[in-house]
Amino acid sequence: MNPAMTKLTETQTIILSAGAQRLNKIALPLPKGLAGAAAKMAVTKMIEHGWLQEVDANVRRNEPLWRETGDGHGTTLVVTEAGLLAIGIEPVVVKTSAANCGVANAKPEVKHPTLRTGTKQALLITMLRRAEGATMPEIIAATGWQAHSARGAMSGALGKKLGLAVVSAKEDARGRVYRIGQPA
Repeated sequence: MNPAMTKLTETQTIILSAGAQRLNKIALPLPKGLAGAAAKMAVTKMIEHGWLQEVDANVRRNEPLWRETGDGHGTTLVVTEAGLLAIGIEPVVVKTSAANCGVANAKPEVKHPTLRTGTKQALLITMLRRAEGATMPEIIAATGWQAHSARGAMSGALGKKLGLAVVSAKEDARGRVYRIGQPA
């Protein structure tokens, strides 16, 4: 692990990872079982670190509310660029190319996320790209994650965000082995 990298709690990692995958990076709903004072304390600490930001909720789009501010208005929580970086995801930059300017149905050119070296996500990708792949116990030992967090990273960040196809096969000698296959 990169010593300069921020040490996140499991709850913080879950909140940021889930929010990173949602439309508009909304961090709500919070994980099941996290409510009341514990939720307020967790969110307050994440706002202090700059990983979450409280913004006006768009009630017309049915954005989930974190806090009601009165007059039928409220706030929601969004994952910031610092929050994405904390979980090893470079923020996505959307640009429109000069050739598409003025064209009504032009699709924006998307710059795919770039991987930062020294992150747990980069370590996971390196392990999965090896010819021998990696088993869940090896991934857990290298990253310090729990099994469900490692599976979530492979499915969410690697699969959905980075477009990497993580495949697994059961091997007699090692058990289930995970590798990066062809892009999804």
